[in-house]
Amino acid sequence: MVNAVSQVQTTTTPQPAATNTSALTSDFETFLKMLTAQARYQDPLEPIDSTEYAAQLAQFSMVEQQVKTNDSLTSLVGSIGTSQFSAMSNWVGMEARAAMPGHFDGSPITISPNPAAVSDSVELVVTDSSGAEVQRLPLPVSADPYHWDGLNSSGAAFPSGNYSFTVESRQGGDVILTEPAQIYARVQEAQIQNGEVILILPGGQAILSSAVTALREPV
Repeated sequence: MVNAVSQVQTTTTPQPAATNTSALTSDFETFLKMLTAQARYQDPLEPIDSTEYAAQLAQFSMVEQQVKTNDSLTSLVGSIGTSQFSAMSNWVGMEARAAMPGHFDGSPITISPNPAAVSDSVELVVTDSSGAEVQRLPLPVSADPYHWDGLNSSGAAFPSGNYSFTVESRQGGDVILTEPAQIYARVQEAQIQNGEVILILPGGQAILSSAVTALREPV
């Protein structure tokens, strides 16, 4: 059974936040030194105005609060990234559906076409890793899965490698919709790169977890 998967929001890398925190901490310490020096070396005959001093203390408090808030945000971002990675690791071994090339190794590739409902004919266009068209096949005007067996017109198997699939919807002989076909591929590994969860598929392909539109048990 296919389970719909909601898009996963990717997180940003915490590195910039850490840099900002360092800068704020530096400003905070500098402000503290300046305020202490001002109070220590003020002219006894002309002391600092109480209103001005209160305003400076308020600024001091704001800077301190900003540093603490930034630290909290940095910690939260890291926590979210870890949580997402833990969830995505459960996808390993499952078959994920996305608009992506498929790796052919002799086994059929399951394609999930989505032709225009008003079309009267549909074709599946297959291209190899170089972008050259290697096959065109008629498809029914249906969203039912199609199993591409990787055989040419002579019945011989295409070479192993990555192949891309495009669905062309036609009406009255004219192309009214062309879009990449979604396929199913088994998730072999989950990684975190720059704060985003990356799924590794057969053939060394990598996609963002947010590109996945469905999951299913291997068939």
